[in-house]
Amino acid sequence: MMVSLCVVNTEQRDLLLRGLDAIARERAAVDFETEVVVLDNASGDGSADAARAHPAVDTLIASEERRGWSANVNAVVAASRGAFVLLLNEDAELQPGALAALRRALDADPRAGVAAAKLLRPDGRQQPSAWRFPTPWTALLTLLMLHKRLIVQSTGAATREVDWAQSCTILIRRDAGDAAGWWDEAFFVYSEEVDFQRRLRDAGWTVLYVPDAVSVHHEQLSTGSVPERRIVEFSRNRDRYMRKHHSALSAALVRYLTALTYALRAAAALVLPGHDPRRYFKHVTATLFPGRGEGIAEAAARFNRRRG
Repeated sequence: MMVSLCVVNTEQRDLLLRGLDAIARERAAVDFETEVVVLDNASGDGSADAARAHPAVDTLIASEERRGWSANVNAVVAASRGAFVLLLNEDAELQPGALAALRRALDADPRAGVAAAKLLRPDGRQQPSAWRFPTPWTALLTLLMLHKRLIVQSTGAATREVDWAQSCTILIRRDAGDAAGWWDEAFFVYSEEVDFQRRLRDAGWTVLYVPDAVSVHHEQLSTGSVPERRIVEFSRNRDRYMRKHHSALSAALVRYLTALTYALRAAAALVLPGHDPRRYFKHVTATLFPGRGEGIAEAAARFNRRRG
């Protein structure tokens, strides 16, 4: 059965081309049918033309307006034909054997709807990529600095079932995605993959973390450089997830516990070198008041108005 490799790109031409080169190597190494579908999210850096010219790309969708990640995921999935969908960030670089390992994991477990790769940073360090679902309890564990031991699930050398995995490099069984309803476009970006995998679990499917499949995540938004609008968007959609899947009381508890966690980090950043207390304080205010401020959704709307 075919695997559709689906990439959504926004203004990351160089990383996109690097990722497409890795995709080409993986396609040549597998014995099953594949296709590559790229959606360019109204980039102004020549990404669409570069993808159109790349020999690995079968289908290019060049969006005329800047849309959210969830809407773009739904669009690229709708344009694909495979029984399996490999969803890739534009800054993800598949390592040799990753595609085959993810496919084997789903073939071996008919209950599994998602298989997620192990993510590495460019320097080779592992990046946490699978966690327990957010609840007031996980927020408390994070406040107590127990999250690495009790919340992070991307550990060990064997394939294991997890609650949810980052959507940077995940293989999705199309039947499972159809059953869950794919991405909820109310989530412009952030928490949308948590919501999807929670609905996937509710529909009777499971999620696998597959450490034999490795992908390098060239994450561009490292700690100190995160724009404030991303913090706003992240906070509002974490709250949206909690209100969608839990009670108003649980959502409030997560807001207060998370804000306290960031407040303590902000206080520590005042004395620790290499940390920016203003960034942590922005997290505090955005967490407590998720309806305030400009997020990525508003920035995209402004971008579209300028283009129009």
